[in-house]
Amino acid sequence: MKNFKITFIILFLLSSIMGFAQVDPRTPLQFYRPVGKAGLNIFETKKADTVLYRGFNVRVGGDFALQFQGLSHENSIVGDPLVDLGSNFNLPTANLNIEAQLADGMRMHLRTYLSSRHHTEAYVKGGYLQFDKLDFIQEGFLSGLMEMATIRVGMDQINYGDAQFRRSDNAMAIYNPFVGNYIMDAFTTEPFFELTLLPSDWIIVAGVTNGRLNQSPIKGDNGMVIFGKLGWDKQINDDLRLRLTGSMYSSSKESTRDYIYGGDRAGGRYYSLLATAANGGSDFDPRFNPRFGYHTAFQINPFVKYNGLEFFGVFEVTNNGDDAVGGGFTQVGLEALYRFGATEQWYLGGRYNTVSGETSDAAATSDISRLNLGGGWFMTNNVLMKLEYVTQEYSGEGFANTRFQDGKFNGIVLEAVIGF
Repeated sequence: MKNFKITFIILFLLSSIMGFAQVDPRTPLQFYRPVGKAGLNIFETKKADTVLYRGFNVRVGGDFALQFQGLSHENSIVGDPLVDLGSNFNLPTANLNIEAQLADGMRMHLRTYLSSRHHTEAYVKGGYLQFDKLDFIQEGFLSGLMEMATIRVGMDQINYGDAQFRRSDNAMAIYNPFVGNYIMDAFTTEPFFELTLLPSDWIIVAGVTNGRLNQSPIKGDNGMVIFGKLGWDKQINDDLRLRLTGSMYSSSKESTRDYIYGGDRAGGRYYSLLATAANGGSDFDPRFNPRFGYHTAFQINPFVKYNGLEFFGVFEVTNNGDDAVGGGFTQVGLEALYRFGATEQWYLGGRYNTVSGETSDAAATSDISRLNLGGGWFMTNNVLMKLEYVTQEYSGEGFANTRFQDGKFNGIVLEAVIGF
C-alpha cells in the first residue's frame, strides 16, 4: 500500500508538471550528459554552447537494471555456515529522473530511486541546480567567466574522482562496463556547493559540503568537507584522447561521521555474498568502507582512448585523520576495454581491483582483490546487455575471526540495463 501511494503521488506530480511544461523529448537540454551510449566517456559536462534555449522544458527519463546471478562463495569460519547461494534473478532496481531546463543556462536534475537493494520503497536520491550562464541576473552577467565556469549546488553526489562517472547509480548502470562498482566505492550525496572551471583543456574543481548524509538542525555536528580536482583532458586527434585527473577529499575533525565510502544507500551490486545463516550479511557487501570518522583521501585517474581501445585507472589513498589511532588504505584499479562494431556497440574487457591497508596502526592488514572479465552489447543506444565472470578474495589477519576470513566468491553475472 505504501509503494502504491508513493507511485500515485509521483504520477500525479508528473501529470501536473506536464500540464504546464513544454515537454518535448526532441528538444535537447543545455550542458547535459546524454543518456545512453551517447553519454559514454563524458565526465564533467562541456561548456560548448551548442543548444539553443527554446524556453522552459522538462525531460522525464528512467533507468532499469536486472541481474541474473550465478555465484558461489566460501570461507574458513567454523560454526556459522554461509547461506546456500543458488542461480536466480536479483531484485530489479529502477530510477525516475527529472531534468528541467529552467532558464537559459540553468538546469535542474532530480533522481528518485523507485526500488533499490537497500530500500525497496521509493525515495529521493538527490538533486542539484546547475548554472552555466547567469543571464537570469542580467543578460551577459559575468559572461566571460561563465564561458568556462559551471556552478552546481544541491543535495547530490560530489565531483570527487573520475570513477563516479563510470559507476552504477542504482539502476543507472549504462555507463558502467561491468556489473559491480569499485571495492572502495567513493560516492556520497551531501549538501554541496561546487565550482568547475574548464579553461581550454584543463579541469579545475573546488567544492565544499557539511559532510552529512542525513540532515538535521540539532546542534552538535560542525563538520565540514572540502574537495577538489585538477586535471587535463584533450582529444589529441581523431584517434587518440588523453585525460589525467587528481582529486582530493578532506573532512574535518569536528565531523561525527564520514560517508565518502558509505554514502550510496542503494546497496552493493552482488547479492548475499558471504552472508551467514545465523548473522546474515550486509546490503553493502562486497564493497569495503574503512569507516574513518574523518580522513583525507586522494584519487588519481588516467584515461586513454585510442580508436576502440580504452584504458581507465584508479589509484587512491585514504588516511585516518586521527593520528593517534592511525590507519589507512590504498586502492588500485586497472580497467581495459576494446569497443568494436560499426558504432562500437560491442565491447570486451577486464578490470582488476585491489584494496589493502589497516583500520588503525595497531590493526592487522586486510587485503581484498577482485577480477572482472566480460563484455557487453548495446542493442540500441538505450539498451545494454552485460555478461561477466567475477571473482573476489579476502586475505590478511585483518579479517581473522570474521565471516570474511579466507573468504572468496566467484561465478557468472548477467545484467540487463535500460536507460532513457
